[in-house]
Amino acid sequence: MGKIIFYEDRNFKGRSYECDSECSDLHSHFSRCNSIRVDSGDWMVFERPGYMGYQYFLKKGEYPDYQQWMGFNDCVRSCRLIPTSQSSHRIMIYEKPELGGETMELTDDCPSLNELFNCNDVYSCNVRDGYWIFYELPNYKGRQYLMNPGEYSRFNEWGSTTSRVGSIRRIAM
Repeated sequence: MGKIIFYEDRNFKGRSYECDSECSDLHSHFSRCNSIRVDSGDWMVFERPGYMGYQYFLKKGEYPDYQQWMGFNDCVRSCRLIPTSQSSHRIMIYEKPELGGETMELTDDCPSLNELFNCNDVYSCNVRDGYWIFYELPNYKGRQYLMNPGEYSRFNEWGSTTSRVGSIRRIAM
């Protein structure tokens, strides 16, 4: 079980809303979000309702303003508690859509896809075990995409507008 608290103003001030499960539309609870406190669990917060738009991964801790979670603005409209996995992690990434072309397997974090595989693009993937995050840039920076177990035939299925992936990280306890 997890717990996350959203605050309209910086430094945990102003109107707040406490959440302990996923919520597809937070708009009725607050108009803007400038700080967040994660009391327990791992969370993905989304810029738009329905788990759309920019995504931000948050672990237990305090985020006194939206720049602390690498936010582009003060807009948070949905959130999802991420199950943490104690089991193994395994993901297959592909150089072409529809799980085609060369394939690469990862079982651990990858701070630079280019250094490890000499590529910066992932066109499709199959998350076999665990939960992962794709980052647009190396060293876990840039836009983030939560990867749940399952097949993704094209990059737009995980919410991206491009095939660019710079780094990949497991969500583990």
